[in-house]
Amino acid sequence: MSKLKELSAKGTAVWLDFVDKQFLDAGGLKKLVDEDGLTGVTSNPTIFEKAMGHGTAYDAGLAEYDRAHPGASALDRYEWLAAADIRAAADTLRPVYDRLDAKDGYVSLEVSPTIALDTDATIAEATKLWAMVDRPNLMIKIPGTDAGAPAIAATIREGINVNVTLLFSQAAYARVAEAYAMGLEERVARGEPIDRIASVASFFVSRIDSTIDKEIDRRVGEGDPESDALKALRGKAAIANAKMAYQWYLDFLKSDRWRSLAAKGAQPQRLLWASTGVKDPAYPDTLYVDQLIGPDTVNTMPPQTMDAFRDHGTVADTLTDGVDEARRVLAEVERLGLDLDAVTSKLVDEGVASFVKSFDDLLGSIAAKHPANA
Repeated sequence: MSKLKELSAKGTAVWLDFVDKQFLDAGGLKKLVDEDGLTGVTSNPTIFEKAMGHGTAYDAGLAEYDRAHPGASALDRYEWLAAADIRAAADTLRPVYDRLDAKDGYVSLEVSPTIALDTDATIAEATKLWAMVDRPNLMIKIPGTDAGAPAIAATIREGINVNVTLLFSQAAYARVAEAYAMGLEERVARGEPIDRIASVASFFVSRIDSTIDKEIDRRVGEGDPESDALKALRGKAAIANAKMAYQWYLDFLKSDRWRSLAAKGAQPQRLLWASTGVKDPAYPDTLYVDQLIGPDTVNTMPPQTMDAFRDHGTVADTLTDGVDEARRVLAEVERLGLDLDAVTSKLVDEGVASFVKSFDDLLGSIAAKHPANA
């Protein structure tokens, strides 16, 4: 059995953090579904910028769209291209969605990162993209910012599946989990079904270690008297943070509030481990998969991480193992003044800014392409 299938058997669904037209046309996604038990796909502006902004794979389709819609904006052109890719991926995963009775088989498409701080604009764009793709196994990605939480509740209320992205802190995760519950409760109050609505909370991992490790290395290099204690924390904060988020999730499932929704058919909002590609070559390249395996979770992997885990990943129940150690690690992070709250807040801002830049670059590339060049 593929190690990726073994991973799914442990409760961690395997999703791919990548999509592009050539990959879909060549049957690459279907192969992963058939051979590795893949059950989902995520995309983001950076992925689409790399796919659409370089090469010629999208030029013929863009020329066709331009002939039918002369004068269309770069944003309209991008959304048309993206919707076509997402629709194709959703159709490939539709048998998974049907077999699992809407509990998996999803493809995610992100709202524009330029409106990450605008609740009303996020709701409007989520509704627009949901209608444009027109597939029940679509998830709309909404950033887990302060403005994103009410947008999540509103879109769930309208029956739109949501992938909450850019979550780094336990507090932000708890806020969006409660927003998901609120959206479901509002549907219940209106007499509407909630059993086929799904959501995931995308909790980013590797970027936390990258930021904290950089600060550790700086302080050690300057001869900090706590150098030994600091070095002992390298590569540990992100996994500890994720494990404690999962503990919050388990506690929430036991609450009266959630049990009331579950009795009406509500699906839990699974934690999805994102940013799982290892950036430090000193660490095993499957670190953020190996250490976060457990029931009702998702791991979305870039292709290289998926290949690495298939080849030499370790399948074991790790997510609920070492919880006391995770608490100790986070206590040490606080004691040593590494300021995890400040780190996670900064990472949200940087994540939004990075996606905005990719989105702007993408629209610029699309604007530069004309039918005559296709």
